[in-house]
Amino acid sequence: MAPSRRFFVLGNWKMNVNASRIESLSRLLSEVKLDRKTEFVVGCPSCYLSHARSLLPSHVAVAAQNCYKVARGNFSGEVSPAMVQECGAEWIILGHPERRTIFGETDDLIAQKVTHALSAGAKVVACVVERAEDRESQLTEAALARQMQALAPAVTDWSRVVLAFEALWASGTGVLATPSQVQEVLYMLREWLRLNVGSHVAETTRIIYAGSVSAATCQELASLDDLDGFLVGSAALKPDLVSIVNARHPRPSKLFVVIPARPVYRKA
Repeated sequence: MAPSRRFFVLGNWKMNVNASRIESLSRLLSEVKLDRKTEFVVGCPSCYLSHARSLLPSHVAVAAQNCYKVARGNFSGEVSPAMVQECGAEWIILGHPERRTIFGETDDLIAQKVTHALSAGAKVVACVVERAEDRESQLTEAALARQMQALAPAVTDWSRVVLAFEALWASGTGVLATPSQVQEVLYMLREWLRLNVGSHVAETTRIIYAGSVSAATCQELASLDDLDGFLVGSAALKPDLVSIVNARHPRPSKLFVVIPARPVYRKA
């Protein structure tokens, strides 16, 4: 990692929290020692953004997990960048593999969302994905190039974008990507930026990795030349998250808290 690129960790809670669990997680993150050299963000469901922002330490930023491509209109169920910013979120995750594979979001739609989010003043974690079939057919480079060709023209300010690469075949599958496999793809993405956007953007844009990152794997991965951090899913709900945030500067932790695996919902 270049010295000018600050290490970045995004712990994505997905749809796995309620108000009481956010309180527990926020209390935990207030009590442990987190490396302040790492920029740390949590991805929170939109309905709890304000709640999370009110509870989390000030040095932990908040991200919305999605937004729409316009500021307002008759789009039931959607939220705009301005709405999530008003709730205290600085960042928005766009193009997450689950949005692509489960909800069918296209490269073009994701690009439109990125353009609008940046124009509204938000910072964006823009995701690209490698599927199992891409790797098995040796089409990884072509698949990533297609996604990047849609994304790059949508970015008006690369200093407010973190690029997240997810090896979908290594996410919750029991198959772990090796450090050399991760580095190969990160280098591929940085070279694509160099050739298609410019050397400055290639050198300064942070590229992070997602794919079953854990306390056991994070330190070795954190030493990779082209890796600038992690996007973590299930580990964001476990004590592992502390080790991942501190992956570049590990330190002893007093953390012995076990966070419940499932939220307990309050009765109305």
